[in-house]
Amino acid sequence: MKKVAVIGIGNLLFCDDGIGVIAAEYLRQNFTFEPKVDIVEGGTLGFGLYEYFTEYENVLILDTLSIDADAGEIYKIPSKELLGLGGYKKTAHEVEVVQMLEICELHETKAEVTLITIVAKDLKSTKIGLSKVLQNRFELFIKTVIDTLEDLSIKAVKKSDFSVDAAIKELVS
Repeated sequence: MKKVAVIGIGNLLFCDDGIGVIAAEYLRQNFTFEPKVDIVEGGTLGFGLYEYFTEYENVLILDTLSIDADAGEIYKIPSKELLGLGGYKKTAHEVEVVQMLEICELHETKAEVTLITIVAKDLKSTKIGLSKVLQNRFELFIKTVIDTLEDLSIKAVKKSDFSVDAAIKELVS
C-alpha cells in the first residue's frame, strides 16, 4: 500500500500564512480517507519534514503562494515546476521547502510532491485567522485537495461538519 501524506505548512500567527495548517486540521476533523492518509500539521518545521519527502510515495503540501496574482487564486503545482519558480520563495518556510526538494532531487529519493497553494491576501498581520478572501475560497481549496487525493485513488469520506473557525480554535487551544 502506498504511503500518502498531506502536510499543512505555514505560520498560524500571521493571518493567511496559516491556511495550510488550518486546512490540515480541517481535513483531520471532517474526513477519513480510504486507504489511509497521514495528515500532518507541519507548521514551520521545514527540514523537520524531511522523512515525509523520502519515505512516502506521494506528498501534498498545503501552503500559501507568494506570487503576483489575485488573492484567493488556487494553484496545484508539481514539485518539478516549483523548483523552476524563483519568485515562490518569500517566507522562511517556503525557502526551506524548496531547499528540501532540491536536496531530495540530488539524492534521487523523493516522493512525488504536489503543492496545493493559494495566493494570500495578508501575510503580515499578526492575527490568527484568515482574511475574508481566503475564508471565501477555503471550501474550494479543500475541494482541490480532495480531488487531488481522488486522482491518487484515495476516497475521502465525510465524517463531520467541523467548521473552519472550529479548526482554528482547536489549533490554538
